[in-house]
Amino acid sequence: MPLSELTEQAIAVLCKEFGIVNTIRFLNQYEQGTGDYTVERETRFKDLTLEEYLATLQALRKNRSAL
Repeated sequence: MPLSELTEQAIAVLCKEFGIVNTIRFLNQYEQGTGDYTVERETRFKDLTLEEYLATLQALRKNRSAL
């Protein structure tokens, strides 16, 4: 199913279940971002090694489970 058709069907379901006003309220909370994430990611993480990344990820997971 093309994404445009999926989007159209999803909005129709939302309108049917929640009404037009609440569908608009729901959709308005999302906005398209700006910038180029690929370029930003490459710039931000260009000097990060895989080992550093994995260590950071493990630390975050450990801190998260401690909550």
